[in-house]
Amino acid sequence: MGKRVLSITIYGASLTIIIPTVIETNINPATNESGSTVMPTLAFKSINYTGPKQGVRLIVTGAVHGNETCGTKAIFRVIDDIESQRLSIVAGSVTFVPITNPLAYARGERVGDRNLNRNLYPVKAPRDFEDYIANWLCPLLAQHEVLLDLHSTRAQNPPFAMLGPENNAGDLQPFVHYEKERALAKVLGVKRFVDGWLATYARGVDRRVAYAAGTGKQLNPLNTDPHYGVGTTEYMRSVGGYSITLECGSHDDPASPDVAYRAILNTLAHLRLTDASTPLGASTENSAPVAEFEALQMYEVHDKNHADDRFVRTWASFDPLKKGDLIGIRHDGVNVVADADGCILFPDAKAEPGNEWFYVAKTLDHI
Repeated sequence: MGKRVLSITIYGASLTIIIPTVIETNINPATNESGSTVMPTLAFKSINYTGPKQGVRLIVTGAVHGNETCGTKAIFRVIDDIESQRLSIVAGSVTFVPITNPLAYARGERVGDRNLNRNLYPVKAPRDFEDYIANWLCPLLAQHEVLLDLHSTRAQNPPFAMLGPENNAGDLQPFVHYEKERALAKVLGVKRFVDGWLATYARGVDRRVAYAAGTGKQLNPLNTDPHYGVGTTEYMRSVGGYSITLECGSHDDPASPDVAYRAILNTLAHLRLTDASTPLGASTENSAPVAEFEALQMYEVHDKNHADDRFVRTWASFDPLKKGDLIGIRHDGVNVVADADGCILFPDAKAEPGNEWFYVAKTLDHI
């Protein structure tokens, strides 16, 4: 695939556009009000503002999943604040990616060809549209120190932040910015925090492989790689930065873009990128870290092993569990029960066999 690179500067904003020239997709054209056919753009676009003083390099992403548009709306709102001089970038730099997956966004669907937020690495021989995104996005992430990735959920849940591991020198996800990441999380404006994603996913892969070996079932090779769980935030940590996924509420909640907007402003202020003398800068400069919170750690994932595995009720993320609670029944009649007090996360009744069915988490006394 060829590409055309366009770099321009408008009122201090550096705009870089990388335009794929040949992409084969099955996207359907849209129709405008006059009845003319309009083909949505598939350009990859980032917008950068750099202050005159040295500082942190921040990147903010929206629409990694195309039907999660709260981040896109919030980013454009902040850009308008900057262009209208209600907000000033005085140090460091911030790069905005309003629409990270333009194919999925144009379709109004979660994915284009596949889930961009899995197996996110540069690819030597791209096979799908998300591979092309990765080859543009991963080097862009690596140029920054901090990532705020804005998402939303299908379920009607309060906003929550997904955090990384404690500092460690392990093979799966070595990390040295635990304190900085937690400090940022506390000022985003949400009160629920979840960690343990990648380590739990890796343990699930071990269980999946063992189950397949014992039953002779064939698995998708990607589902046997613990690094398949790497998305935007995990990749950012792998190149030396720190990052937070903020789930801003449900897709259709009109408050979700406001949650994303406030989180961006708070992040800019916390990292000292903005000028406190401007109205919006002053409103966020003294944002206090959250005092009351709910902290959860994912520790186990259960796969759906058979199409007839079923839940005993309709579960939603953060529904509480007591030890011994019946969660589901396997196709052979074996009960799946909670092994400890906690809550259920990301239950997927429509999961395909060999994929995650649900996660469980336990309560922590600290973020």
